[in-house]
Amino acid sequence: MLELKLENDLASQGYRLIAGVDEVGRGPLAGPVVAACVVWDFSAPFEHGELALVRDSKLLSAKQRQKLFGLIKERAAAVAIAAVNNRQIDKINILQASLLAMRTSVDKLSVQPNFVLVDGKFAIPKLSLAQSAIVDGDALIFSIAAASIIAKVSRDYLMNQYDKTYPGYGFAAHKGYGTKLHLERLKALGPSPIHRLSFQPLKNWREG
Repeated sequence: MLELKLENDLASQGYRLIAGVDEVGRGPLAGPVVAACVVWDFSAPFEHGELALVRDSKLLSAKQRQKLFGLIKERAAAVAIAAVNNRQIDKINILQASLLAMRTSVDKLSVQPNFVLVDGKFAIPKLSLAQSAIVDGDALIFSIAAASIIAKVSRDYLMNQYDKTYPGYGFAAHKGYGTKLHLERLKALGPSPIHRLSFQPLKNWREG
């Protein structure tokens, strides 16, 4: 169970509405990068309850993530999701696209947080709210881990939909990551409209 020390410390300083932000999908060869922002209300003592299983989404099964997705949306003060598509990723690069997705997720919130905890080493540009970037935050900080679950489930859903739109690539199985199956299908079919042409080996394919 992830402790709430940082969130409770911030709450004691007057930051009662605390958000965690994380993104999923920086590495895949296809599909969007998806960010989520989850706001928690620490104006009263916070009990994990059924949320005790919240941790880095990569450490959970698909079934666990799906259950926690619903619980987080029920318990959180606000949840927002944002995606940046492959064309924008190719245009501005994956780091800038990830930061854009995170900032957009914060901007879309129905409840404005007092403090934002961001996964990674980069703060969100052009954000007027108090924030702190935390390396490996999804493995250490409850609020960020919750956001990682929302982002992961949301992106997996999108990739399952893309699997129906662009059959043959196996998007539902590998979610756009460069698996052996994906590379084989890419070689046979060529890039789809959701592939990131700035990524290797697609960049070589485009230039060739």
